Amino acid sequence: MNRDAVVAGSFYPGRQSALEKDLKKMTKPVENKSDALGVVSPHAGYMYSGWVAGEVFSSINIPDRVVILAPNHTGQGKTFALWPGGQWTTPLGAVEIDPDLCAAIKRSSSLIEDDTGAHKGEHSAEVQVPFLQYFQPDLRMAVVVIGSNSLPELKQFGRELGEALKSYGRKTLIVASSDMTHYESQASAQQKDKRAINKILDLDEDGLMEIVKKYDVSMCGVGPTVAMLTAAKVMGAQKSRLIRYQTSGETSGDFNQVVGYAGIVVI
Repeated sequence: MNRDAVVAGSFYPGRQSALEKDLKKMTKPVENKSDALGVVSPHAGYMYSGWVAGEVFSSINIPDRVVILAPNHTGQGKTFALWPGGQWTTPLGAVEIDPDLCAAIKRSSSLIEDDTGAHKGEHSAEVQVPFLQYFQPDLRMAVVVIGSNSLPELKQFGRELGEALKSYGRKTLIVASSDMTHYESQASAQQKDKRAINKILDLDEDGLMEIVKKYDVSMCGVGPTVAMLTAAKVMGAQKSRLIRYQTSGETSGDFNQVVGYAGIVVI
């Protein structure tokens, strides 16, 4: 089943030429790019979070196979919903869903289910795709929308995903799609997000979930981030680094109600 873009023209430009212009503006040449096992990348409208996403993807070598883990904002569909096949289309063209990669994930995970319902109106995976296409024209991918905030479930899925990607045998990047604190003051968002970011930098998924719950951090992609960190450690991750952090206030000028955006690379 093919998926057409649903937020082209709103979250990012709907015309190829305009989208390419924005992507060129929001990315930069980096001489010494690093390989990565995972990243955290934001998913707001490009005018707000595109600079953070662009800097993250500029900093790494993007392989031709990518798994996107995205949160479920709509409440629709299965809890661990895998898009089952076909293509995803953006103004830059179509990206094939890799059947072998999807099959490896399904063989390894008892939680994953084929389901399109969780994906149809969900923007959080889609906004990652043009950046990936921009840097990797041979991109093939698997996309999972996650509706769970259960730490045991998320860690189970992360372990299963990590084992699947180890057995898959091709270099694969995991993209955890997440914004940080939502609609609080600049000072409050920065304070809360710093606590959460530090746990991600420590590769501490348990600590991240504890911080999110203790300090009521409205990080919408905590589930994908926990799963990514767990999987990346199964795959041998040793460290991570913060590439960029900013808030929507730096675009809008409104620092009373901001959303935070963090770009993090796990190596």
